[in-house]
Parts: sequence; structure tokens; C-alpha cells
Amino acid sequence: MSEFVVRDAGLQPGNGGAARLAVFGAGVMGIGIATLAVGRGVPVVLVDVDQARLSAARERVRNELRLAHMTGALPPSGPIGELRLADSAMAAADATWVIEAITEVAELKAKVHREIAAVAAPGTLRVTNTSSIPVDELAGQIPFPEGLVGIHFMNPPCLIGTLEVVRGPRTGERAMAAVEALLSTLGRKGIVVADGPGFVTSRVLHRMINDAANVVAEGRATIEDVDALMEGCLGHPTGPLRTADLIGIDNLVDSLLVLHERTGDDSYRPSELLLRKVADGDHGRKTGRGFYEYGVR
Repeated sequence: MSEFVVRDAGLQPGNGGAARLAVFGAGVMGIGIATLAVGRGVPVVLVDVDQARLSAARERVRNELRLAHMTGALPPSGPIGELRLADSAMAAADATWVIEAITEVAELKAKVHREIAAVAAPGTLRVTNTSSIPVDELAGQIPFPEGLVGIHFMNPPCLIGTLEVVRGPRTGERAMAAVEALLSTLGRKGIVVADGPGFVTSRVLHRMINDAANVVAEGRATIEDVDALMEGCLGHPTGPLRTADLIGIDNLVDSLLVLHERTGDDSYRPSELLLRKVADGDHGRKTGRGFYEYGVR
């Protein structure tokens, strides 16, 4: 295991004097990553083909940034990066770093990365935030695979200071140096691990959440009691089912399906309770209801 050391860092030179980040996907993770970056003074372009998401994105980032300042997750003073919105991969043409955080479907991710590779400058770091698809699986379908790295930004990115960095077999040294610069600029520490189905954190966490849902479905314990036991006995900060609501139960099920397919491990087969919540539209915090009630945002 290797570790990047966090140090104070301003914006890296380049692209007209300021490093720029392009984030693809204006869902929960994309908004969170964009918030972290602009809160650290990094100019961000947020790209999504869904016009409804783009229309809401600026207000969502503003709200998350306000909350991060109130809670001390981000420094309340200092520069705020410019946020631009776009619906085309062309917006990444001047980016220093590109992060893809779209839905957990391998074909869609590969398509977006081909579009990014076609417009980004040679040597631009390209990151996938996938939680279940091997980095090398994507690298095998895109040009310049040496520039692709996996980074797991966990939700909410402003609060979680350690990130899992997945180096694929084809990832080059230049890309790893660019990862170090990116994480340093964002004030984050990276732990580098080898490639495989699922991030290390997802492999462990998703199985635990799936088991927790099965325990509830079997009638052995309530939702609240499962979380209270994991918090009080094992020190889990939020409990697995409240964590599922934070991740997004739909995103969780997508990742479990991919992990089940790629590992053959039946413990990743999504719980019927999780599947039912997805079918009912109870996806967690983002919909106002999951395992718990949150009200409409």
C-alpha cells in the first residue's frame, strides 16, 4: 500500500494559469465532487446531458457549499472556484483533470470516456469514480488507457478526507503524478490499491449493507436496531442502512449487480428489500425516503 501525503497546495499552473476540473455527471456524486472542488478554489465545469439535472445543479452546489462551510468541512474563507455547466464533452477540452461520475453502467462509462479522450489534451488525467467496474475493463475500450485511474470519492466528498485510488495495469506514471496533484489541491489523502471488481471499500461495505437489509427482511431486527448495533458495538459512524440512504439505494443496487456478475459471489446478489425500495422509488436521501424519512429536498 502506498499513500499520498496531503500538503497545502494552491492551484497548479496550466490552462491559462489555473488548473481546471471537468466533472461528468450531475448526480449525487458529481454534485458532491464539484462542491468539494469549487470550495477549494478550483474552477469546475459540470457536464451532463440531462437538462433537468443541469438546471438544478448550480443551486444544489450552492446549498452543499453553504452546508460545508457551516459544518467546517470546507474553509469558510478563501477563493471559490467558478462553476460552469455544459451538456457536451467538448467542455473538457481545456481541463487539467477529468472525473467521470455517471451511472454505474459499463457501456455508458466507456462511451463517455471515449468522448473525453477525443477532446482532452494529451496527458490529461481521466478518472472514473466507478465503485464496481474494474479500471482495466474500461481502459481496454478507450484510447490512451495509460491516462485512466480510478478514484473513489465517497459521499459526501466534502466530509471524507481519505480516498481510494485504483491503479489499473495500464495506468502510467504521469497519470499517478497528476492524481497526487489533484488530491493535494483538494486537500485529500489517497490510498493506492490494485485493480479488480469493485473498490476495496465497496467490496466490503456493499456486502455489509446487503446483509443488513437481509437481516431486516428476515424480521430479526428493525432498521433502527441494526444501525444502532453497528454504531454502538462496532463503531460504524452512521450504521449500514443509513449509509445506504446516503449512497443512494438505486446506486447501491447497480453496484451490487455488477459485483455479483463479475465476482460470482452470491453474497452480492441484491437483497429483495433493496430491490423493492428501488422499484418503489425510495432511493434514500435524494428522494426524501429510503430506510428512513428525510422529507422532500
